[in-house]
Amino acid sequence: MADSPLRPIAAPFVALGPSGVAIRTRIKQLTPKDEEVLTLVGAHLGSLASKDLQARCRDRLDHDSDAWAARKRALTPQSSARWAGAITKASHDQWALARRCQLAYIRSLEAGVSTVQYRLSLPVGEKGSKRTPGGYRSNQEWHAKTRRLHVLEDRLERARADREAGVVHVVRGGKPLARNRHNLADAGLTETEWRRRWEAERAFLQADGESGKRHGNETIRVTPEGQISIKLPAPIAEMANAKHGRYVLTAQVRFPHRSGEWADRVEADRAVAYRVHYDVPRGRWYLTASWQIPPAKTIPLGAALVEGVAGVDTNADHLAVWRLDVHGNPVGEPKTFGYDLSGTAQHRDAQVRHALIRLLHWAARHRLAVAVEDLDFAAEKAREKHGRRKRFRNLISGMPVARLRARLVSMAAELGVTVVVVDPAYTSKWGAQHWRNPLTSKTRQTTRHHAAAVAIGRRALGHPIRRRTTPPPHDQSDRAGHRTVQAAPVAPGREGTRPRIPGPRTRSVRAGHGAKADDQCAQHRSGHAAEHRSWQQDSLPLSL
Repeated sequence: MADSPLRPIAAPFVALGPSGVAIRTRIKQLTPKDEEVLTLVGAHLGSLASKDLQARCRDRLDHDSDAWAARKRALTPQSSARWAGAITKASHDQWALARRCQLAYIRSLEAGVSTVQYRLSLPVGEKGSKRTPGGYRSNQEWHAKTRRLHVLEDRLERARADREAGVVHVVRGGKPLARNRHNLADAGLTETEWRRRWEAERAFLQADGESGKRHGNETIRVTPEGQISIKLPAPIAEMANAKHGRYVLTAQVRFPHRSGEWADRVEADRAVAYRVHYDVPRGRWYLTASWQIPPAKTIPLGAALVEGVAGVDTNADHLAVWRLDVHGNPVGEPKTFGYDLSGTAQHRDAQVRHALIRLLHWAARHRLAVAVEDLDFAAEKAREKHGRRKRFRNLISGMPVARLRARLVSMAAELGVTVVVVDPAYTSKWGAQHWRNPLTSKTRQTTRHHAAAVAIGRRALGHPIRRRTTPPPHDQSDRAGHRTVQAAPVAPGREGTRPRIPGPRTRSVRAGHGAKADDQCAQHRSGHAAEHRSWQQDSLPLSL
């Protein structure tokens, strides 16, 4: 039976660095008057933002620059020209994000419908393979899935109709929080607590930066000394305590991270965007500053791998890492950087950051590049594909693929560590098959995750993952036969299946029992005359 063809494997590449920076700090020592002004401004602008988002959604696909300008003119008398510009831009960005999420939702429904249709077409109880699912286990499950198929088709039809009409469904403040209003006991909130969170999430206190303006932002201005002043909207202008309708907060801020870069931009009047946010559970006000940076120039792949690479295998609770030299040989002992993804979103994000910073500090200390897989579990998380395998679905869903990739790229850029992205095809399978046993000893038990890390690192270095079989000893095959060395990185098809050579093998034919075993000239041995002269069959004698 012929081996199944392997899918094409993409070449490794160097990941691009971040294109923006965001830093946050707490606004301390606010007076009751300051908090009152911030709350009023956020609530007033939040109501304007809700109305503007509603107008943007009403325009659907007919929106153009003229409609955008009309919305901005309608908001200006109730706020200011700059506040109106910030509100309309935020509405446009939120509508565009909703459209992208809508398209992803449609694709997930299409994948679910096609999977259910395929499994329903198979006989009940038919087993599947590693790549394709089989039939359903019982007639009861088959019947239930037919009803499930109708539900998915109805959802898909509605989603397609909404997309063609340009209809999006957006909730300012977040749909989970809106749903909690109907289940306050399950959410552990009282009506007052929920109302405070809802109002805080729907408040609008953010402004885009402007290059050339004083300190890079005319709406929310922060001086190099940390003094914050806000341009008040027209209906609240009487509460100003400074010139030109501005309110200066009593508190001063200091950014503990990237303070030098921020101060350089502010003093040079370069654009800096700010957002003021109130955290209800903690009862604290925060200020977030962000700005764009030019994309960092990536170094060539060959230059990034001159000192070796650290292969990283991402798992649900840890990062399995192994260092490889430039020849693809594992060096030293494997590393494991664990994290706990239970608890709140803030806790999970902190766990990922802690694991990544330990990994990057270790890689920077050894001047290594970091090789990761280009993972995307969007299709693998489908409920219809894996069916009852809830533990496997939860395992895949729990892996922080997108968050870890984004964090790794941004944090690696700060430490000067290069991130190399490789194709994830067959890394776990071939790593366990070809590297787990050779790297296991009496004092070290190699896991399949660390074997996969070796496979990832070898692919980043341009070496094939699979090892060739060790040939027989001398005098049982050609002395110049194939070795265990790997194919060159430029060899075409080095990741493909090995071709099968027809004919008997040395180990299957015992010595002295093959055809013409007693004729040493008939055997192809190195240096023998039979290897250097041609052979031609003699003609039959006429007497026979």
